[in-house]
Amino acid sequence: MSAHASTMTLNSRYPVPWQRRILPYVLLAPAILVVLVVVFVPMVEAVITSLYDLILWKPNASRFVGFGNYIKLFADPVFWVALGNTALWIGLTVPLQMGLGLLTALLLNREFPWRGLARALVIIPWALSSVVIALMWRWIYDPNTGVLNDILLNLSIIQSGIPWLADPKTALYAVIATLVWQGFPFFAVMILAGLQGIPRSQYEAASIDGASAWRQFRHITLPGIGPVLATAGLLRVIWVANSMDVIFVMTGGGPGYATYTLPLYAFIRARQNLDFGYGTAIAVTFTVLLGSIVAIYILRTMREVER
Repeated sequence: MSAHASTMTLNSRYPVPWQRRILPYVLLAPAILVVLVVVFVPMVEAVITSLYDLILWKPNASRFVGFGNYIKLFADPVFWVALGNTALWIGLTVPLQMGLGLLTALLLNREFPWRGLARALVIIPWALSSVVIALMWRWIYDPNTGVLNDILLNLSIIQSGIPWLADPKTALYAVIATLVWQGFPFFAVMILAGLQGIPRSQYEAASIDGASAWRQFRHITLPGIGPVLATAGLLRVIWVANSMDVIFVMTGGGPGYATYTLPLYAFIRARQNLDFGYGTAIAVTFTVLLGSIVAIYILRTMREVER
C-alpha cells in the first residue's frame, strides 16, 4: 500500500484534530452535568436560603436578611460551643483512628496463625451500621447494666457506676471513643495495603547494615506509607467532620450542649426547630471552615511531595 493510501486510511479511521480536541469535553459533559445538578445547584440554593429569615412554621414571616444570619452566629453561644466540640471531635478522633489503625496494620502484616481470619474480623466495626454501633455502645456505657461499668467495678477501679453519656465532662469523649472504634479498620486496611507495597529487600538491606527496628520503621515504613496516610487522613477528616449519626443516636447532642457539633447543630435548627435560614447559615459556615482546612492540608501535602 502506498504512503498516500495509508494516510487516507488513517484519516478515515481517526477524527480530524478539532474533533479530537472537542471529544473529551463531549464525553465528560454527562458527568459534569450530574455534578452540577447534584452538588453545585444545592450548594447555591443553600447559600441563598441562608440569606433569608426562613422559619417553616412562620411561612408568612419569611424575609430577606442578607448576612443577618451570619452576624447572628457571632452572638450565639451555642455556635461557639459546637465549634469547639467540632474541633475536639476531629482533633482527637482522626489521630486516634490513625494510630490504632497503624498499630493494627503492623500486627496484621506479620506472619502468625489465623492471620486471614484476623484480617477479616478487624473490618467488622467498619462494616456495621452507624445506628447499630451507636445503640450497642449506649448499652456498653449504661451506668446500671453496661458492661464497661461492670468491668471497672469488678476490677475495683471505680466504686459506683459512671453515667458516661449523661455527664457533660465525659459524654463527648465517650462518643469519640465509639467513633474511634468504628473508624480504625479503615486506616488498618489502607495502611496494610501500603505496607505490602514496600519491597522486602529494603528491610533486608537495612538489617544487614545493622539498622534497628525503630530506624527501619522511621526510614522505610513511614516514608513508604506516607502517601497512604495523607490520603486516608484527608478522607477521614472530611467524613468525621460531617459525621453526626452516632452522636445523634447516642446523646442527641446532650447533656445540654456537651456533644453538639456544627453539623448536628445545623440539623437540629433546620429539621427540629424548622429554622431553615439560620440552620443553613451554620451549615454554610461549617462548609467554608472545613473547605479551608482541606485546602491547607492539600497544599502542605503537595509541597512535601515536591520536596
